[in-house]
Amino acid sequence: MRDELPADEVESGNGGLSRKPRSGMNTIRVRKGYRLNLAGAPSEEVKALEPPATLAALPERVPFVKPKLSVAEGDSVKVGSLLYVDKRNPDLKFCSPAGGVVKDIQYGPRRVIEQIVIERDEVEVFETFPSVDPDALSHIDRAELAALLRDGGLWPLIRELPIRDIAGPDRKPPAVVVSLDRQEHFHPSARVYLEGRLDLLRYGLAVMHRLAGEAPVIVGAYPQTADRFSGFVTHRVAGPYPADDPGSLLYRIKTSSAQNNAWFVSGQDLLLIAHLLKTGTYPTERTVVVAGSAAQDRRHFRTRLGAPLAHLAGGDSADGSSRFIVGGVFTGYSGSPGSHLGLYETSVTVVPKGEASEFLSLFRPGWAKPTYSRLFLSRFNPGPLVHDCNRKGGVRACIACMHCADVCPVDILPQMTYKAILAEEVEESLEHGLLDCVECGLCSYVCPAKIELTETLKQAKAAYAREKGA
Repeated sequence: MRDELPADEVESGNGGLSRKPRSGMNTIRVRKGYRLNLAGAPSEEVKALEPPATLAALPERVPFVKPKLSVAEGDSVKVGSLLYVDKRNPDLKFCSPAGGVVKDIQYGPRRVIEQIVIERDEVEVFETFPSVDPDALSHIDRAELAALLRDGGLWPLIRELPIRDIAGPDRKPPAVVVSLDRQEHFHPSARVYLEGRLDLLRYGLAVMHRLAGEAPVIVGAYPQTADRFSGFVTHRVAGPYPADDPGSLLYRIKTSSAQNNAWFVSGQDLLLIAHLLKTGTYPTERTVVVAGSAAQDRRHFRTRLGAPLAHLAGGDSADGSSRFIVGGVFTGYSGSPGSHLGLYETSVTVVPKGEASEFLSLFRPGWAKPTYSRLFLSRFNPGPLVHDCNRKGGVRACIACMHCADVCPVDILPQMTYKAILAEEVEESLEHGLLDCVECGLCSYVCPAKIELTETLKQAKAAYAREKGA
């Protein structure tokens, strides 16, 4: 990975450096990245939904995990009961988001476990876990605290850079990054999910400080959030997506190469951790955003962990003309109304499929057609644009346009890294900055040749991690 930066400077993202304040909140200004002018933004109004009939856990959507089932169809479970463990480390546990009966275990190709669906009881029973008094946090043994999170099924919410696998509970982190915001379209606003929950945030940060030991705990947020919660935020981030990503933030503030393996956790996940340890019960509540140009009701919803997509936006795909994108338009995946939210997902974006051909498209100036290049007049259109799922082109060879390098938030050369990976030149790809990649998806989005750069780099990082661990 790249060399560390001087401790008193912050990289601006275009090769320049800006001085950090000597005291108070640090400010990081990032120029590289991209602001997608996407139609269908949600309101900050919150609607509480009734608990759905079914909830689910999605092992397939937990990266790197090899699940081993601890339940079978027909088994009764409580909220917080063990559903499966990770074969790589059986101490890593994943628990039920509902109390009821295991209705269905769905398998995909090669017997990959896609969903463990629980039919919820009208009156749910909760497993009980040990709680930790806030005053006792500073005295509890770190290994005991980690064990409580493992047994409670929430340790997987803490992940480790640069591979973004679940953090090793037995290792001490060189730093912990907490991201209160997520600028990828569209995710819950911290101003919404933190409303009335600052005590939980304070408790959760105390947990992270205890797990970090002497290592720094970095709390990043965009200006509006940072100004509102200034007592909690250490780094104010200004710039386009993905300036707030833990990898992007760490890239600019690390003081040692040892911090390359920092841990990270999202703000809303931190609240789940705090709830478990403070109350001794498995958390069930999630704040989720439904948005996008094809969504009928664009707002924040208060619902359950593992809720069905149909429960959130079922009517939005009734005629089959739209598609659900779960987890973010750049980094998420396509979901169906019959699927559920995974452990990490907090957004559902509904967009048109875009299957219809455009009449006389070659002769239109493209005022409303999304583009990164200057090919269409939409480049100068300040209004939000409707994006659909039509690629509008085919995969071609790299044309060396440098668009991917223009938007890369950590200044690697994605096209050169990609070519080194194809040539199986591992060391060369590392020199180009493979492990610095934050997997933001921008290089794939702006590529006019429709090359899946992000997915190639992600797979190469995972392969390197497997080889290194072998």
